[in-house]
Amino acid sequence: MKDAFNILLPKLARCIQRLSTFAETYKSLPCLGYTHLQPAQLTTVGKRACLWVQDLLTDLESFQRSRDSIRFRGVKGTTGTQTSFLALFDGDHSKVEELDRLVREMAGFDKSYLVCGQTYPRKLDIDCLSVLASMGASVHKICTDIRLLASMKELEEPFEKGQIGSSAMAYKRNPMRSERCCSLARHLMCLVQDPLMTASVQWFERSLDDSANRRVCLAEGFLTADIVLSTLQNITEGIVVYPQVIRRRIDHELPFMATENIIMAMVKSGGNRQECHEEIRILSQQAAAVVKQEGGDNDLIQRIRQSSYFQPIHDTLPKLMDPSTFIGRAPEQVSYFIKEEVQPALEPYKDNLNTKVELNL
Repeated sequence: MKDAFNILLPKLARCIQRLSTFAETYKSLPCLGYTHLQPAQLTTVGKRACLWVQDLLTDLESFQRSRDSIRFRGVKGTTGTQTSFLALFDGDHSKVEELDRLVREMAGFDKSYLVCGQTYPRKLDIDCLSVLASMGASVHKICTDIRLLASMKELEEPFEKGQIGSSAMAYKRNPMRSERCCSLARHLMCLVQDPLMTASVQWFERSLDDSANRRVCLAEGFLTADIVLSTLQNITEGIVVYPQVIRRRIDHELPFMATENIIMAMVKSGGNRQECHEEIRILSQQAAAVVKQEGGDNDLIQRIRQSSYFQPIHDTLPKLMDPSTFIGRAPEQVSYFIKEEVQPALEPYKDNLNTKVELNL
């Protein structure tokens, strides 16, 4: 299992590095934020990617901790008491301890369990598959976000020349890689139930109903994690962003979000806040009716331009509607996060970050 984690860790690091590069590239590109899957305050494409990176960084730390906490059972005998070895060395406890140490070192472990039954504690299997399942949850969330954004046409995963997006509808470009990740991630998240059940029914010093089960779930867990990370890396190496689509979606929602800024600008120009609030409330409801009842575009800004009441701020409306003024410190947060947390975490893997992944779809 230590070897398996050593295979997975560089792959996870590469996913983090690819997404961090993506985040830095798009740290200042405004996009709609969503809460409850409803449009909320603006964020940026890069800042959203940092949320994905944050989850994967947690997984990287968990992988490292789980790998480093794996101990060797050692030479403990059938029930863990070392009785046979004590007899072999004529009751010399120091020789039994020395044998235990030598075998542990030959097996490549720094520590061994001081006490155990016939096997190492099956809680170890729970821990290993738990961190794999947690990573599966991270990837499922990332790829679900990508699938949703693809449905909005804001971005797409890589699409190979000649790839068939849909067997029935030739124009479609289904997010097949992300769907595959979600499918496998669900399986990975479910596998942790096996070691949980196994550990709970290890009667006394051991029962043999652990063996067949763990030979399946541990192998499947690490193999599934491997292909999930390889697929995710392939996705993150070729995400395509469509800024014009993103801007159109912003323009559809931003007028309503900007109403508070418009009110404040009117007050600064000498207007009465309550009167302004009422004027913009009426115009907002009219614009909302156009959007919801007629299926038209949000024309609130045009209505404000046509209103003599708002004439004092007509010239400042373009500045008030600049999406870059609605993203707060998102670009600065991205750069600081990458510098302070991502780059140090990736340092141990710097020699393994250039490997690319190709998939046959």
